[in-house]
Amino acid sequence: MRHTVDYYLAPQSPWTYLGHERFAALARETGAAVRVLPMDLGKIFPISGGLPLPKRAPQRQAYRLLELRRFSEALGVPLHPEPKFFPVAGDPAARLITAVALRDGADAALRITGAVTAAVWAQERDIASMDVLGELLAECGLDAARLDESQQAEVQARYEQQTQAAIDLGVFGAPTYLVDGEMFWGQDRLDFVARRLRA
Repeated sequence: MRHTVDYYLAPQSPWTYLGHERFAALARETGAAVRVLPMDLGKIFPISGGLPLPKRAPQRQAYRLLELRRFSEALGVPLHPEPKFFPVAGDPAARLITAVALRDGADAALRITGAVTAAVWAQERDIASMDVLGELLAECGLDAARLDESQQAEVQARYEQQTQAAIDLGVFGAPTYLVDGEMFWGQDRLDFVARRLRA
C-alpha cells in the first residue's frame, strides 16, 4: 500500500525546518505520495488558540529558545535560535513553494522548502526578499519563472485554498503531517509518522 501524506507547513517556522530533511528522507524511503501544502498561520492561529511569537508569555518565549537549541544539538541540524531576519513574512516563500508544487511536483517542492527553511534558520537570509527567493530557486536548479508565477492570482488562490483546507481539517500549527488522513503535529512526532508509513 502506498501511503499519502499531506504536509502542511509554514516556511518561516523553525519546527518545519528542524523536521524537514528527516521527513523528506522518510518519504523517499517509504515511497509515500506527498502533497506539499504551505499554509498561512496568520489566519490559523486566531481561530485555533495560537499566538504570534511576540504575543506569547515571556516564559513560553524563553522555553521556545531552549527547545530550539536542544533540538538543533540533538539532531545535528545547524540553527540560529534568533536569526537576523525573524520574525519574517512567510507568504512570499509560501506562494513560491506552492507555485513549484503546481508546476514541478512534490520532489521539487520538497527541495525548495528545504532551501527556504534553511535560508531563515541556518543561513540568516531574508525569505521575504524576492532577490533571495530567486537565488534559492537557482540554487535548487529550478526555473526562475516560478518567482513571477508565485505572484499570480492562480497561485494566491491555491495558497488560500490550502489554508482553508488546513482550517477545515483542524490543523493548528506547523509542521502537520496527515498520513492517510491521520494527523501528526510537530517535527517531534516524526517517529510516529515513520511507524505509520512503515506499517
